[in-house]
Amino acid sequence: MDILVSTLCDFAADYQGKLCIQGGFDSLVARQFPVVHPVCAVALRICLTPEDEGTHELGLSIVDADGTPLDKERMPIKINFPVPAFPEGASFFTRNLIMNFQGLRFEKPGNYSIDLTVDGELASRVPFRVVQVQEEAAQA
Repeated sequence: MDILVSTLCDFAADYQGKLCIQGGFDSLVARQFPVVHPVCAVALRICLTPEDEGTHELGLSIVDADGTPLDKERMPIKINFPVPAFPEGASFFTRNLIMNFQGLRFEKPGNYSIDLTVDGELASRVPFRVVQVQEEAAQA
C-alpha cells in the first residue's frame, strides 16, 4: 500500500475516480489564540497491489509538535479499510479517501502534522504550521 497523495486543503472530492483538490495549504494564520479553523479536508490517494488484499486499519490524527492529538477524545480516527481480491490481470488499483473537518480548534501557534497510519505503522505525515500575526502585519 503506497500513499501517492496526502495533503491538507480547503476542499476535496472524488469525481469518477479522479481526486479533485482545491486550495492545498501548509499554513494557517491567526491574530489571536485559541483559534477555530472553520472547514478543511485531508485528501489521500492510495495505490494498492495484490499483496494488500485483506482488511487494514487506517488511523488519522492531527497532532502538535509533541505528538499530542488536537482532540484527544476523537483522535486517532480509525477505520477498517477492506482491500478486495484483484481481478485477473490487474497489478494495481487506486482509491481516493477524503476526510472533512469542521471547527478544528488550535490552542496555540506552532508546528502540527496530520499523521496517517496503516495497521499501526506511520505511512504518511503532512506537516503544517499555525502562525500568529500582529495586527499591523495582518493589514499590510
